[in-house]
Amino acid sequence: MGDPIALFERARAGDRRALARMLSLLEEGGEAAARLSAHLFPYTGNAYVIGITGPPGSGKSTLVNALARAYRDRGETVGIIAVDPTSPFTGGALLGDRIRMQDVAMDPGVFIRSMATRGSLGGLARATQEVLRALDAVGFQRILVETVGAGQVEVDIARAADTVVVVQAPGLGDDIQAIKAGILEIADILVVNKADREGAAATLHILRSMLSLGQPAVIRHHGQTMAIQRVEPATEGWTPPILQTVALSGQGIPELVEAIERHRVYLEQSGEGEARRRRRVAEELAARVRERLWARIAQRVGRARLDGLVDQLVRREIDFSTAVEQLLESLS
Repeated sequence: MGDPIALFERARAGDRRALARMLSLLEEGGEAAARLSAHLFPYTGNAYVIGITGPPGSGKSTLVNALARAYRDRGETVGIIAVDPTSPFTGGALLGDRIRMQDVAMDPGVFIRSMATRGSLGGLARATQEVLRALDAVGFQRILVETVGAGQVEVDIARAADTVVVVQAPGLGDDIQAIKAGILEIADILVVNKADREGAAATLHILRSMLSLGQPAVIRHHGQTMAIQRVEPATEGWTPPILQTVALSGQGIPELVEAIERHRVYLEQSGEGEARRRRRVAEELAARVRERLWARIAQRVGRARLDGLVDQLVRREIDFSTAVEQLLESLS
């Protein structure tokens, strides 16, 4: 792929092909990717990252498309990272988000990068952070990260984004399953998309009930009475607003952009934005150290020794603490 630093400089100058090749290099990893990552790191920290997540069928891609148009109307450049699930059988991914973003895909101020999860827990590919930083470093002002909407494990987005938008929609089947607290707890902003459909008012009521400050809400669902525990806001001191949108027509999009801006201002004025950035860096540092330590241990002890420890654990001849101590001793 040539000199990675030269690719970066060409990408900063507006060469889209160079940018695409640079992102591919970062996704592949290796020494060249590490060199490129180190070089571009000082250029990062300027973009505002917005995470869009929610269950399949809620219209996330259409909402991202509408948000990108709105930011372009404001004269801001937009990077989009669309994370698609990977097949556990073939390892392939549809990567079809561009189909729903055709009207911004050709805009020179918008760059769309589709990525596969590659089995990553939480729906974010391991390389997503590197790609996100690269888009930041080349000058994109707003970066939208759309995740697969796999359910309650979809919390990785909270580690990557400044503002997290959780999207719901009426008519997805089991409403309660679709809006379990596990995913709502990462929300800075809640959106009921497809609000022109039947059932939107009920979905809105459930969300308001879950965020209410009183006793746990009691509602009727499919003829049954059930209690819903209150969800704690993702950001202390910030109550997530609940907005209604129809992304296909653009209804509610200006209000969503305004809510994201209010949250951005709140994060900066309250100090929570800096606290989030510190947590994000600390978590990534710990993850990278774990990865490097495991690679070093595996190299030191060899595959045969690792397999032997696994066999001993399966036969209950040793416990996990003993196995870990034996592996750590290999580093001394």
